[in-house]
Amino acid sequence: MKTALRGAMLTFRDDPFTHALSDCAVYEPDAVIVMANGLIDAVGPAADILPTLSADVPVTVWRDCVLLPGFIDSHVHYPQTEMIGAHGEQLIDWLNNYTFVAEQGFSDKTHAAEVAEVFLREQHRNGVTASTVFCTVHPQSVDALFEAAARVNMRIMAGKVCMDRHAPAALLDTPQRAYDESKALIGKWHGRGRAEYVITPRFAPTSTPEQLDALGSLAQDFPTTLIQSHLAENIDELAWVRALFPSCTHYTDVYQRYGLLRPRALYGHGIHLSEAELDILSATGSAIVHCPTSNFFLGSGCFDLRRARDARRPVAVGLGTDLGAGTSFSILQTLNEAYKAAQFHGFPLSAAQAIYLATRGNARALGLDDRIGAIEAGMEADIAVLDLMSTPLIAYRMKYARDWQDALFIQMTLGDDRAIAATYIAGQQVHCRNG
Repeated sequence: MKTALRGAMLTFRDDPFTHALSDCAVYEPDAVIVMANGLIDAVGPAADILPTLSADVPVTVWRDCVLLPGFIDSHVHYPQTEMIGAHGEQLIDWLNNYTFVAEQGFSDKTHAAEVAEVFLREQHRNGVTASTVFCTVHPQSVDALFEAAARVNMRIMAGKVCMDRHAPAALLDTPQRAYDESKALIGKWHGRGRAEYVITPRFAPTSTPEQLDALGSLAQDFPTTLIQSHLAENIDELAWVRALFPSCTHYTDVYQRYGLLRPRALYGHGIHLSEAELDILSATGSAIVHCPTSNFFLGSGCFDLRRARDARRPVAVGLGTDLGAGTSFSILQTLNEAYKAAQFHGFPLSAAQAIYLATRGNARALGLDDRIGAIEAGMEADIAVLDLMSTPLIAYRMKYARDWQDALFIQMTLGDDRAIAATYIAGQQVHCRNG
């Protein structure tokens, strides 16, 4: 059955970091998006599309709203939902005192399933329609998330965290278990519906060289899987990596040596990287996922987005909430912090660049920009409906908005979950704020 949405619409054809905005952005003040069988069937100005629709096609009109591609969260830990907002530590101590304690509960699949439902519900409330997720070392934590996502036909990319040192015994596997359990999960989930598997070493310090070697072999055996981990998040972490891998030139060299850099490999944070490391990431097609609320919350540092996107050797950059060191499920709040991080480095991130990061930019980092991240015929029908008047202050401020770019900057600065009027996944409404 066909359905349609009507309202103002913004999507991107190309990258506004490297091209003129007029060549990238498509803003239509009165658009209609036609959806059928989980895909976008047609899109364009209402005056062009409405006459083509039969009378039985329901059209939902969203006034004072903008229809956006569904937001994508490219780095997030669903098991940390229960510990978001944990006080007072930097990265290593925070992992030991909070994260590793919480993750042990995911040996119980019932608990994992409960958290997965809360996690996905919060993502939908914030307009997130696809995400790349860290589970725990337990295979059942992966099953719980994929099963919950399948019930709403959500595109989820996720993997079992692999660790064989520097964590509690209850969270350790071995090189062989990491390979075997990940391989079994790939066979079970990768390419099933909208699920994709992600090979997931937590980060270099919690994997021995033997485990990284096993995961590199797994990546070679399954070249269509994604890869995710962490990179250069914290200064103390860099010193730890140097001590653990003394033969490696730098942190990025660890992942390169073990065959874990390639297109669709995503590394969270990337704050403290040398030019040589950025060169390698660019050359291999690997991506950095910018996680600003987490970076500020843990005192890890301030990512230089403009430096990473330097046209001389551009690195693909995605955007992630990084719960639970990240402090909000809201992509708008994440963009608010991304703007502040960019300003710290003298770069006034525009609303267009920010929304691009959260949509088509993330999709490109994931190698999925032919399927998600844009509103175009043939793309998957994942849509976020952004209410431009969600609070009294925003409604007042919008009286003075000069154009659509100004309006969206107001939203990403002042908006939060209340600004998401509705979320559609594969053409079906999964969240309605007033429903």
